[in-house]
Amino acid sequence: MALKEARVAVLAGGDSPEAEVSRSSAGQVADALRARYRHVELIELDDGLTDALGDFAPGVVFPVLHGPPGEDGTVQGYLEMLGLPYVGSDVRGSALGMDKHVAKVLFRAAGLPVLDDVVLPPELAIDDAVARVERRLGSRVAIKPTRQGSALGVTPLPNGGDLRDPILAARRFGDPVLVEPFVLGREITVGVLDLEGAAPVPWPVIEIVTPSDEWYDFRNKYTPGRSEHVVPAPLGADATRELQRIAVESHRALELRDLSRADFLVTDREEIHLLEVNTMPGMTPTSLYPDGARAAGYDFESLVDALVDSALRRGGR
Repeated sequence: MALKEARVAVLAGGDSPEAEVSRSSAGQVADALRARYRHVELIELDDGLTDALGDFAPGVVFPVLHGPPGEDGTVQGYLEMLGLPYVGSDVRGSALGMDKHVAKVLFRAAGLPVLDDVVLPPELAIDDAVARVERRLGSRVAIKPTRQGSALGVTPLPNGGDLRDPILAARRFGDPVLVEPFVLGREITVGVLDLEGAAPVPWPVIEIVTPSDEWYDFRNKYTPGRSEHVVPAPLGADATRELQRIAVESHRALELRDLSRADFLVTDREEIHLLEVNTMPGMTPTSLYPDGARAAGYDFESLVDALVDSALRRGGR
């Protein structure tokens, strides 16, 4: 097979807490693209980005970036100013997907099943923040920053307890804090592929199995052997179809494109709770989105090739 001539820049890193995850994902993507494309350059998201892009002169950019500013619309706006086609959601979709609270507002408006929540602004005194949560939700809750990924800053309190330290831990990221009731359930995820000119397609449903009494935190996400991805998830046919439907509808509610991954909790009664949608899912060796793609018939090289081709067909602004 002849190599394609399009010049592909793969962006990696940055200064977010997820920068190392981004570099791992981007390295995997760049290696896979080199099997299909003659010119692939891995470029760090730093002060030299503009010069690096100018020197390489890409025809398309694949921003494999996790967390702000690479996943929240900032880099997407920069690429649009340069007129460069890029893989993934645009400025609006990226910004909406990065903010868990805003995304939930849109999910509710679309009739999708989300948990109740309390949002704590950074300026709210900690004692008042604790009282607000306890009054509304009690102390059996999950506490998380609104604009971080990879479970960073998240503290589940399945047995309740003191809320002060977990709220302060989430606040270290500088974002409002989102607090939801703790729900015991199976951790489920569904990827969506939404190529230019085609309807969004959900991947097979995946269940994430972690060690006993643990959850899918940063360590279990990225340490080989710390979690098992069961594809397809052992769920009833109705629940499976509903999860796939919600994954596509949440993708549409945020006006996303190319790819996304919706995360869920599913109770023993198969009650479904949509937690969040990732606009640039991880592409590391332990990541979920490539597993869903493989189950749907896309090997990794074919997947990243399809995403780059989608961006090329869409073109730049």
